[in-house]
Amino acid sequence: MPGTVASPHGSPVPTPVPSARTASVRAPAATRRQVLVGGAVGLGAAALVGAAAPAAHAGTAPRARSRVSDPFTLGVASGDPLPDGVVLWTRLAPDPLAEDGRGGMPDRPVRVLWQVSENEDFRRIAASGQVETGPEAAHSVHVEVNGLRPAATYFYRFRTGGEISPVGRTRTAPAPGSSPDRFSFAFASCQNYTQGHYTAQAHLAREDLDLVAFLGDYIYEGGGQGTIGRGHLPAHETTSLADYRIRHAQYKTDEGLRAAHAAFPWAVVFDDHEVENNWADDTSYEADVDPREFLRRRARAFQAYYEHMPLRSSQRPDGPDQRLFRRLSHGDLVDLHLLDTRQYRSAQVEDGERDDPDRTLLGRRQREWLFDGLARSRARWNVLAQQVFFSQRDFAGGGETAFSDDAWDNYRVERDSVRDRLARSANPVVVTGDVHANYVCDVKADFDDPDSATVATELVGTSFTSGGDGLDQRPTDAVQLRENPHIHYLNRRRGYVRNVVTPTEWTADYRVVDYVSEPGAPIGDLARFVIDEGVPGVRPRG
Repeated sequence: MPGTVASPHGSPVPTPVPSARTASVRAPAATRRQVLVGGAVGLGAAALVGAAAPAAHAGTAPRARSRVSDPFTLGVASGDPLPDGVVLWTRLAPDPLAEDGRGGMPDRPVRVLWQVSENEDFRRIAASGQVETGPEAAHSVHVEVNGLRPAATYFYRFRTGGEISPVGRTRTAPAPGSSPDRFSFAFASCQNYTQGHYTAQAHLAREDLDLVAFLGDYIYEGGGQGTIGRGHLPAHETTSLADYRIRHAQYKTDEGLRAAHAAFPWAVVFDDHEVENNWADDTSYEADVDPREFLRRRARAFQAYYEHMPLRSSQRPDGPDQRLFRRLSHGDLVDLHLLDTRQYRSAQVEDGERDDPDRTLLGRRQREWLFDGLARSRARWNVLAQQVFFSQRDFAGGGETAFSDDAWDNYRVERDSVRDRLARSANPVVVTGDVHANYVCDVKADFDDPDSATVATELVGTSFTSGGDGLDQRPTDAVQLRENPHIHYLNRRRGYVRNVVTPTEWTADYRVVDYVSEPGAPIGDLARFVIDEGVPGVRPRG
């Protein structure tokens, strides 16, 4: 199907799990009558407005709901904004943690109505329509709205039966060729439900942002119960489709996460824990599993992932294959290249084998897509939004070396090739998740020569919750900083990175909470760094 990638090994794979239907609707030109009565045939804005109590304000936690029939327990979300539209998402689940993974929905199709408005009271309807969803898609809904105005804020909601969803707020991208003066976005990753409360996500919902880039580990597959009263459901490792559906639903029962989704459009990519720890292509890192069996597990995980994310039909999985690498633009200011560093990679090897030139993290097709996009880009800033540590990171002291086998260091030849292509593009910045710590790195022309040119900047964000409360530094971090002089900053508190990009500079604020083991922690700016246009590398700003 369009937008998918064939299994790289040609191994037998299962029949694809049926996927959610996606509605793609162009917003009609608004007439006075459409503003008054709701636009699309069969919806009726007036009826939708009066059918239930007022919805929650966008960007705040959805209101408490006592009705057991409420199908919108998992909230709403939007994603992947384009100049003329955006993806809208919800999933109907009145009993989101039902053991069969069906969310308490009947075994039949259900009609869902949706609206997009220019204002929060839904008096100026910009687009509306209906879509049918059913049990084969866990009653998830993906609506691809187009025909909207560029660089505009909209509000959206859904209805089924007599129930109306919370209100979400979203924003379209600027028009192609336009020259916006600002792009504000946050990037984040790693939100283990059992290891922390989603306080940082609730703070994130109050920011003023155009986009959130989530860089992976949206769920964790293990059955851990933790120590803070937020044990995983099901209470075992996820392997079945029902398991993955329940786990995703459990994470979205958190009001802080729902609020963050309702406040802005998100651009999501997975890392490893959405399937299994440190997986690589068709290879399980944790167990000796037949690749065909692992691909069947991967297909189930991808199906549940798509059902719970604001993704377009071009990201719908085809069995164990799902094309997630894609590019979003913000006028001529920023090109955001979203990468997938799991699905096409060679399996991890020992340090002595890491220099094999045939080893790949991206796969040939994605690598060619990236290089072509960098070469064609006319944006002032080129951003690689990806999962694992890009810069060299030697953990051993003295004359010894030790590198992570799950990061770009294990794929050194391809990493250096990507680095060299980045050096030819305008103002390259790499944003990274995975390691549960904040870092700031110079990307060097030669990592083994501290005096070589700095060709790009890597900003690494900490986890939302994974690893628990966190701390400033571990005792062993002094070795990392000494052995890797291109690493300028390292801190292990929890939070996210907020970025404001203008034509002349990029400002990155490392926003952290002091604890996640209990709810209620305030948030503050731990550090601020600036990248000047045309000058690779960072400078601190107080």
